[in-house]
Amino acid sequence: MSELLSLTHALAWPLALTLAWMAGELLYRWANVPRIAIYGLCGFVFGNLSSGYLPPAQADNFMMLANLGFGLMLFELGYRINLRWLRTNPWLLVTSLLEAGLTWAAVYFVSRTCGIGALPASLLAALAMASSPAGLLRIVNEQGGGGQVTERAMHLTALNCVLAVFVFNVTVGFGVFQTSGDVVHASWTGLVVLAASSGLGAALGYLLPLWQRIAGHARSNSTLTFAVFVFLLVAITHVLKLSPVLAALTFGLVARHRRVTLSPAQRNFGALGDLLTVLLFFFVATTIAWQPTAEGLMLGLLLLLVRALVKVAVCTATARVSGISARKGALTGVAIMPLTVFAIILIEQTRRSGVDLFDTLTPLAPLAAMAMILEVLAPILTQIALTGARESGFAKNKTVEKKEDQDAAA
Repeated sequence: MSELLSLTHALAWPLALTLAWMAGELLYRWANVPRIAIYGLCGFVFGNLSSGYLPPAQADNFMMLANLGFGLMLFELGYRINLRWLRTNPWLLVTSLLEAGLTWAAVYFVSRTCGIGALPASLLAALAMASSPAGLLRIVNEQGGGGQVTERAMHLTALNCVLAVFVFNVTVGFGVFQTSGDVVHASWTGLVVLAASSGLGAALGYLLPLWQRIAGHARSNSTLTFAVFVFLLVAITHVLKLSPVLAALTFGLVARHRRVTLSPAQRNFGALGDLLTVLLFFFVATTIAWQPTAEGLMLGLLLLLVRALVKVAVCTATARVSGISARKGALTGVAIMPLTVFAIILIEQTRRSGVDLFDTLTPLAPLAAMAMILEVLAPILTQIALTGARESGFAKNKTVEKKEDQDAAA
């Protein structure tokens, strides 16, 4: 009996991941439901059913793999950011500053009005500023998205992620100083982490072209080269307790502007990226507990509504002056709804850096509710936005799949 129980523990994660992947494939094929929404739902159920039964060491290993998958997506998003476009159309930068800043102010005001303390309200507001690069990029790649709404959503996501990480780290540093009075620890948690992470990503972005010239990988094997460098970067930031979010984004950004080639065939890093995507979205949802989700449900729903209204309203209001229709502006605001993976990974990384602020802040329960709702709902909203903007290649892909099925049957 004990051997059977041990075997069940050892195989619990692989079996649950396989079932989540199978459910995602079937529902995507039959009902056009985004795969990552199913992975998240399966992870939430598995995480709560297995809570207290599985050894924590397994979760630590999967956390590292999830970070690697997140790093690949951040690198790809950073690579797709065109700084020249931001200089040509500064209204895009204005839109980002407005939607992130007003989201922070609105979420903070509502949280304080509902009785949450200043520090947890600031942390909630900082996380609400961001959009999850993993959720957006996965849907864009899955749907074959491309066009004004897609490009603007990716640029706004990259910008508000940087802003959110900055505000979040400064808030955490302030919280550490309030609770411990340790100025050095507070400074390291805040600005030093931001500067060191960005510098590390930039350094690797400059070294990559040099390696490609030496090894002759300028055109071939670049998928493996990028993946290995991203893995190295995430591992270094993991060990040094820096921010892999900023490091990977900066790495991708510098690599693009150093004219390192990432061909379209290598988007999403192929099968490796697909595998780590299943693990990333499944694992992140396992960390969301049922109890705080239920406790913070009503306030979480209110904050989600406020966040959505602000982002959509700002993107709509600045649409005309930035060169698109108000309708496409509103769809851009809808497309940047994903949040969960970014918020959970950022909190876990902060906890790993020795900041136990979150264990003492029970008012952060609404964040669990926000994360769980958006884990399932946000990918569907992003997909609707891309389809509404006629920038989704899903219909074409389905036609190709149907033809392949018919050919196989014949």
